[in-house]
Amino acid sequence: MLAYYLRLALRSFRRNKALTALMVLAIALGIGASMTTLTVFKVLSGDPLPGKSDRVFLVQLDAEPLATQVPGDEPATQLTRYDAEELLRQARGHRQALMVGGRTIIEPGSSTLKPFVDQSRYTSADFFPMFEAPFAHGQGWSRADDDARARVAVISRVLNDKLFSGADSTGRELRVNGESLRIVGVLDDWSLSPKFYDLNTGAYGRDEQVFIPFSTAMDLDFGTSGMTNCFGTDPVSDPRDVNAACSWIQYWVELESPSQAGDYRAMLENYSAQQKAAGRYERAPNVRLRDVMEWLEFRQVVPGDVRLQMWLALGFLLVCLLNTVGLLLAKFLRRGGEIGVRRALGASRRDIFTQCLVEAGTVGLAGGVLGLGLALLGLWAVRQRPTGYAALAHLDGSMLLATFALALVASLLAGLLPAWRAMQITPAVQLKSQ
Repeated sequence: MLAYYLRLALRSFRRNKALTALMVLAIALGIGASMTTLTVFKVLSGDPLPGKSDRVFLVQLDAEPLATQVPGDEPATQLTRYDAEELLRQARGHRQALMVGGRTIIEPGSSTLKPFVDQSRYTSADFFPMFEAPFAHGQGWSRADDDARARVAVISRVLNDKLFSGADSTGRELRVNGESLRIVGVLDDWSLSPKFYDLNTGAYGRDEQVFIPFSTAMDLDFGTSGMTNCFGTDPVSDPRDVNAACSWIQYWVELESPSQAGDYRAMLENYSAQQKAAGRYERAPNVRLRDVMEWLEFRQVVPGDVRLQMWLALGFLLVCLLNTVGLLLAKFLRRGGEIGVRRALGASRRDIFTQCLVEAGTVGLAGGVLGLGLALLGLWAVRQRPTGYAALAHLDGSMLLATFALALVASLLAGLLPAWRAMQITPAVQLKSQ
C-alpha cells in the first residue's frame, strides 16, 4: 500500500506543481536554517572527551589572601607553581598533569625555512594518556623524564610534515628557543574541541605544535602565555618562581571512576588545611573539582549568540511548518471530490489519513533534500566568519541523518491536522455536489 500511496502523492504533485513547490520551499528554508545553527551548536557544545569526560577533573584551590575577595567565593581557576608541583609529586589520582601554554621560536634545520613562532604547551607525562592523544610515531615522555628535566619534545603531525616532510622524526633534534630538544614522539591528527584544558589561550584557538616537559621549560626559562594572577603582598620579581604567590598553571586529574571524586575533593580540602596551618593559605579550605562538561558549562564556552541563533532558527522552522499546514489544508480540501469517490469505493478513514500523511512525508523528504543544500550553504557562510570556531562548522554523518529525520518528522506533524480534516469528508455530500 505504501508504494500505491507514493504513486498517488507523485501524481498529486504533478497536478499542483506551484503549491507543491511552495510547501517544499517552506520546509527547506526552515530545515536549512535549523540545521545550520544546530550543527554549529553541536560542534561547540559536544563532549570533547567522550567516554571519560566524567572522570577528568580540573582542580581549583583558594590560595588568595583574605583581603582580595569574600571567603567561600569561587577560587582561582589556576594553581600556583608550588601547589601544582606538590600535587603532581603526591600523585593521588590515576593520572595528573600540570600545564601552561607558551609561544616558542622553532629553528628549522633546513636552509629553505626561516625560524618561526608557534604555539607550544609545557606539561607533564600524563597529559598524553589522560587526553587520549594518538601517536603517529614514537610516544610521549615518561615521569622519569619529568623528574630529570630531560630535553625532549613531542611535536604535531603538522609540524613534522613541515620540518621533516612527514618522515618519522623520532630521535632527531629540534631547535626551540635556541635550545636543542630530542623528539620522542609525533602526534597523529588530533584536536580537542573545545580546548577545555586551557581556555585562557582560546577555546577554539590554534592547536599546539610542540609539547615540552614543564620542568624542562622552566629550567630553560621558556616564556609562557595565558593569564597570570599575582595576589601576594610582597612584590614579585618572577611570577613563575616556585614560591611566588601567583596562579598561572592549569592542573587536571583523572580518576579511575566518577565515584572517587568525593575522596579526591576531601584530599584537596585536607591539603588546603595543611597549607593554612603552615601559613601559606589565609582562608579556610575552599576547593572546586569539576569534570570536563561541568567546567565547560561553568565557563559558558558556547557563545550566547549561538544559542540565540539556534532558538531563532527553530522558531523560524515553526513558522514555516504553520505555513505548510495551511498549504496542505488547502491542497487536501480541494481534493474533496476525489476523496469522496475513494471513500465510496470502500476506502476507510484510516486509509485516507495514511494517504495524506504519506503525501506530507514525501513533501518533507523533498524539502529535506533542498534544506540540506541550504544548510551546507549556511555552514559555508559560517566558515567565512572571523571567529575561532568557524573552521569547525561542518556537517557530519549524524547531522546529515538528522536533517532528513527532522524534515520527515516536521512534515508529518504539519500533515496531521490536514490529514485529519481530509478523512472527515463525508462521501455522500461530495458525490451529491459532483
